[in-house]
Amino acid sequence: MLELFPEGFEEIEGPGGLEIATYTNAAGEERVWQAFGGGVSADVEDDWEDRWRQFHRPVRVGRLWIGPPWEEPDGDAIAVVIDPGRAFGTGGHPTTRLCLELLEAEGRGCVLDIGCGSGVLSIAAAKLGFAPVLAFDFDPQAVEASERNAADNGVSVDIRQADLREDEPPETDLALANIAAEAVLALSSRLRSARVITSGYLVSDDPKLDGYRVERRIEDGGWAADLHVRQ
Repeated sequence: MLELFPEGFEEIEGPGGLEIATYTNAAGEERVWQAFGGGVSADVEDDWEDRWRQFHRPVRVGRLWIGPPWEEPDGDAIAVVIDPGRAFGTGGHPTTRLCLELLEAEGRGCVLDIGCGSGVLSIAAAKLGFAPVLAFDFDPQAVEASERNAADNGVSVDIRQADLREDEPPETDLALANIAAEAVLALSSRLRSARVITSGYLVSDDPKLDGYRVERRIEDGGWAADLHVRQ
């Protein structure tokens, strides 16, 4: 879907599984059929420009409120406002919520967000009082999205384009990596942080980081996140 519709698509979890949908034309519908051998199409109603916002609802994780700019944050919450039009993650996925839950329970210090995407984790860290906050991603569009979201939230995040499979990661108190299990393992021997929060994988996955032990695991809807402590 990323190759077919790089401008974006929606993931909707339902009782029958995961539905992937995109707004497109006849040519795009044909690409779906060629790639997947089938699909369901429906005419888009006139109010689609407003209706798509119904899919992006705010979430609450402890003191943190994560939501789109058209929603009103809870009065007692630390608000992290993410524009879903920029994609790369809005805080609604279980793995993001799990990372935020573990992050909120941590102390303060320097944080590295690996594969920052929209910047939701690094922005939340900055709002929780962590400093300095570093955010790395190899995708220049993700870097741009993170920079805009950080500016919109009024926080200071050092955002850089980098590939930590080749570039040396900095030494920090805490690292965040909401990426696939294979990517976590690929970075394992290169990490230099005292504590590492990882997610982006299922409960059946059990990534082991070289030189670390798992101190805590939490789960949500079949997804898992781990807190690793350097030995």
